Amino acid sequence: MEEQQKSSHVVLVMVTFQGHMNAALQLATILHSKGFSITIVHLELNSPNPSNYPEFTFVSIPDNLTESQLSDKDIPGLVRRVNKNCAAPLQKCLEKILHSHHHISAVIYDSFMFCAQPIVDDLGLPGVTLCTHSALGLLFYHVFPQLNEKDCISGLESPELQALQLQGFHALSSQNPTEAGMEVGAAFANALKSSSAIIVNSMEFLELEVLSKIKQYLPTPIFIVGPLHKLAPTMCNSLCTEDNKCISWLNKQAPKSVIYVSFGSIVNIDKQELIETAWGLSNSKQPFLWVAMPSMDRGSEWTESLLNGLEESVGERGFIVKWAPQKEVLAHAAVGGFWSHCGWNSTIESICEGVPMICRPFFGDQILNASYICNVWKIGLESQNLERGNIERTIKRLMVDMEGNYIRKRAMDLKEKAAFYLMEDGSTSGSFDGLAKHISSV
Repeated sequence: MEEQQKSSHVVLVMVTFQGHMNAALQLATILHSKGFSITIVHLELNSPNPSNYPEFTFVSIPDNLTESQLSDKDIPGLVRRVNKNCAAPLQKCLEKILHSHHHISAVIYDSFMFCAQPIVDDLGLPGVTLCTHSALGLLFYHVFPQLNEKDCISGLESPELQALQLQGFHALSSQNPTEAGMEVGAAFANALKSSSAIIVNSMEFLELEVLSKIKQYLPTPIFIVGPLHKLAPTMCNSLCTEDNKCISWLNKQAPKSVIYVSFGSIVNIDKQELIETAWGLSNSKQPFLWVAMPSMDRGSEWTESLLNGLEESVGERGFIVKWAPQKEVLAHAAVGGFWSHCGWNSTIESICEGVPMICRPFFGDQILNASYICNVWKIGLESQNLERGNIERTIKRLMVDMEGNYIRKRAMDLKEKAAFYLMEDGSTSGSFDGLAKHISSV
C-alpha cells in the first residue's frame, strides 16, 4: 500500500477564489505527506505562489477573466464563465500531463470546476470532487432541486433538518431562477453522478443528519476530511497582503472583548450599508478589528475617507486593516466575537477556536451556513435590518449581554468537540486513510 502511494500522482484542479484555493492547497499538502506526488492546475488570475510549495508542480491555464469580474454579484454567471473559458485549456493541460507522466491516479477538482469531470471521463481518468463548502451545500445544491414539494416536506422530518428551514430556502431558490443558475446546478449535479468520490471539508459531528440524508440519494463514496486548516502545516496562501500590525493591537485588548469583522475576499457592500456598519461599530463602544477590503465600495476615495474618519472618532478602540491573518486573529485571546459573511472556511475556523458569530451572509452557501450557525448549532446571531441601531444592539447582545454568554458557551463546547475529533485516533485520520486507499485503487 505504501509503495503504491509513493508512485501515485494526483492532479488537483483549483478555481481562482481565495477560500477555495486555501482548501485545495491544504488538501494537496496532506496528500503529499501521505506519499502522493502533486500537480496543481490553476487559473492565471489569482494564481498561487509556487515558492510556498516547492514539492508541487504548478501549471497554469488561461481563463480570460478580469479582476472586476471576480466582484460580480452574479456568482452562477461567473462560475459558468469560468467553466466555459477553461474547458478546452484544461483538456489540453491534462492530456499533456498524462503524456509526460503516463499515469494519473486521480484528478481532484474543485466542485466549481465541474467542466473537469466530462474531460477526465473522456481521458479514462477517475475524477474526484472537492467540496470546499459544507455537506449541507452538497445536499441543497444537488438533492433538493430534484425533489418536488411533497418529497421535500417528507425529507425534513428530523429536528436538525427542520431547524435548518431548508424548505424556505428551496422555495426561495425556485422563484425566478436565472439561466446561469439552472445551468450551473445541472452541471454540478451531473459531475457528482460521474465522480468516483466526493471530498468534503467538514467534521462529521457537525453534520450527522445532513450526511445521512445525502447518502440516501448519492451512492458515491463521501470522505469527510476536515478541518483542513488544522491538519495542514501553517502556510500563508492569502492573495492579499496580511497586516500583522493588528496582532500587536489585539495584544493590548482585554480577553474576549474584541469583535472581529470580516466579510470575506469577495465583498460588494453598497455605500449605505457601509455607513451603517461603521456607525454601528462606533456606537457599540466595543473594541473592534475590521477587515475593510477596497472592493467594499469598489475602492472609492469616499470609502477611504469614511474609514479614516471612523478611525479618528473611535481612536484606539478600533483597528481597520485591508486584510488580516484570520486564523491567528480568531485564535487570539482578545477576540470574543466574529461578525462574518459566513463563508465555510470562516465558519469552520471560528468553530475550531470557539468564537461565536454574528451572521451577515451575502449569497450562495453563506445563507445555508448562517442557518446552521443560528438555528442548529446556536453559536451565533443573525444580523437583520442592517441599520446602525440594530447593528449596535446585535453586537451588545453577543459581546455583553447574558444571551452572549450562552452562545459563547455553546461555541466553546463545539471547540472541544472539534479538538477531540482531531485527535490522532479521531474520525479525520480514518477518513484520510480511506481517501488515500480509494485514490490508489481506482
